[in-house]
Amino acid sequence: MGSTDILFQPFVSPKLSLPNRIVMAPMTRNMAPGGVPAQPNADYYARRAAGGVGLILSEGTVIDRPASRNLPHIPFFHDHAPLGGWQGVIEAVHGAGGKMGPQLWHTGGTSADPAFERAPLDTPSGLNAPGEPVGEPMSEEGIADTVAAFARAAADAKALGFDTFEIHGAHGYLIDQFFWQGTNLRQDRYGGATIGERARFAAEVVAAMRAAVGPAYPILLRVSQWKQQDYAARLATTPAEIEQWLGPLVDAGVDILHCSQRRYWEPEFPELDGERGLNFAGWVKRLLGVPTISVGSVGLSGEFIGAFQGQSSHPASLEGLVARMERGEFDLIAVGRALLADPLWVDKVREGRREELNDFDPAALAVLA
Repeated sequence: MGSTDILFQPFVSPKLSLPNRIVMAPMTRNMAPGGVPAQPNADYYARRAAGGVGLILSEGTVIDRPASRNLPHIPFFHDHAPLGGWQGVIEAVHGAGGKMGPQLWHTGGTSADPAFERAPLDTPSGLNAPGEPVGEPMSEEGIADTVAAFARAAADAKALGFDTFEIHGAHGYLIDQFFWQGTNLRQDRYGGATIGERARFAAEVVAAMRAAVGPAYPILLRVSQWKQQDYAARLATTPAEIEQWLGPLVDAGVDILHCSQRRYWEPEFPELDGERGLNFAGWVKRLLGVPTISVGSVGLSGEFIGAFQGQSSHPASLEGLVARMERGEFDLIAVGRALLADPLWVDKVREGRREELNDFDPAALAVLA
C-alpha cells in the first residue's frame, strides 16, 4: 500500500483539533423514522468512531422549516425528541473516543421521492433546476425564518456537545440553489449577476450561526461546483470567482471549507496548472488560506454516483491521495462508501492491512451496519 503516515498526522487548527486527517463524509441514510435518531443510528456512528475516524460528519439532518427534507425518514435537527436522539448519538461517539458534527441541511426544491408530499417548497426563484419550476419564490419573510432556523440548529448543536457542525451548501440543495445562476433569478438583494451577489443568503446564514455559537466554535461549510441536477454545472469558472463566492463566507464565520467533487484527483483549472494541477479543495486553500477538506470517490475503484446505479467497487490505491496531502494541497480527506462498507477501514489502512479492506456493495446503502 505504501506509507500512509500523512493521513494519521494530527490536524490542529485554532478551533478544531483532530487525531488524524480522515473525515467520515456525510451520507444520507433515511433511516430515522419520524425524524428521530435512535439506538441503531448511535451504534452506526459509534462503530466508525471506534474504528479510528478523526471526525465524523453526520448524514444531512434538517432545520426547522416545513419542507426542509426530501425523504420521509431523514432526521430532524429540531424539537425535543429528535434532539434527544442526537444527544444519544454524540454521547455514543464520544464514548467510543470520537469527534463529530451534524451536517445541517435544507433540501430546497429537490425531490428524492415523488411519493413524499411536502408543504410548499423553499427555493430562491421557484425552480429546482434551470427551466424546472417547482413552486413560488421564497418571500423575504421566508428567507429570514430560514436563516433563523439555521441559527437555532447551530445553537442546539453546541448545546448538545457536538464538536463542530457542517452547513450543507452544496449539490443543488437550498443554499446552493441561491448560489446557482440557473436557479437564482431574483431581482432583490439575494440575487444578482455575480456569484458574490448570489452568496448573500449563505453569508447571512453563516453570520447568524456564528452569532449563535460565539467566536470560538468551529464552523464547516460544504460547497460544490456540481449539482445533482447537473453534474457539469460550475459556479466559479476562474480562481477569481472562487474568491468572490467563498471569501464572504469565510468573512462571515466559516473556518473550514469542505470542497466536494465527484473525483478528488481531478484538477479544478487544468488550463492553468495542468492535468495534475490543484483540485477544488487545493485551489480554495491556496486562494483563501483556510483549511480545506477534499472528497470524491476515495479508496474505491468506482465513483460514488455509480453506487446509486447499483455498481459495486473494489479497494483502490491511496498513493495519489497521499502524494497530494504530502505536498499540502488540502488538509483533510473525507471518506464515504469505503467507511459505509467497513467501519474499521481507518484502522486497516493505518495498520497496512490492505488485503482485509472490504469491497463496496450497494446493499450497504440499505442497512445501518
